[in-house]
Amino acid sequence: MARYKPPRRMPPRRRRLGRTDYRSRLALVKSGKPRLVIRRTNRYIITQLIEPRRGGDYTALTVTSKMLTKHGWIGGLKSLPAAYLTGLAAGRMALAKGYVEAAVDIGRHTSHKGSRLFAAVKGAVDAGLSIPVGEEVFPAEERLRGNHIKEYSEMDRSGHSASQFVKTPADFLSNLPQLFEEIKQRILSQSPGPNLG
Repeated sequence: MARYKPPRRMPPRRRRLGRTDYRSRLALVKSGKPRLVIRRTNRYIITQLIEPRRGGDYTALTVTSKMLTKHGWIGGLKSLPAAYLTGLAAGRMALAKGYVEAAVDIGRHTSHKGSRLFAAVKGAVDAGLSIPVGEEVFPAEERLRGNHIKEYSEMDRSGHSASQFVKTPADFLSNLPQLFEEIKQRILSQSPGPNLG
């Protein structure tokens, strides 16, 4: 007599597609803290503060690096400095909405020390948001300010300035650290609210 085989349970669709790690997601939900969700696309850095609630998650705020253009940023919108400034704006908005702590959620992205994802986390921490993360994973201060981009733009490549190989204006690249500080101060001095991002 053939043995009965129970029907095969199909894993959740997002697990099958490799989009969600439900084990780490469960640990984040059990922490009871809102999640600082950071995602990187081909063009932008996206930062969200998501609060787990019965019946579904609640997205408290969303800030993308595209908002930096409102503050005068004309550089790349997925660079280290852009990621930091995006996290800084998200942290300021979170505090304005009454959130004081969060847990980092980088999803399926690989955790790399000094990455753009951790640059965004550093921005949120500098804004005043309490996030349990070790300082050693943050990028160096000079990289956050864009010194490495400035140095690359000044390199000679076959007798030509490297800035000729990128779309960003050369004068912006040469003044990147100074402009980064100006935009950082603008974000910090602006009244937190929906118009910040």
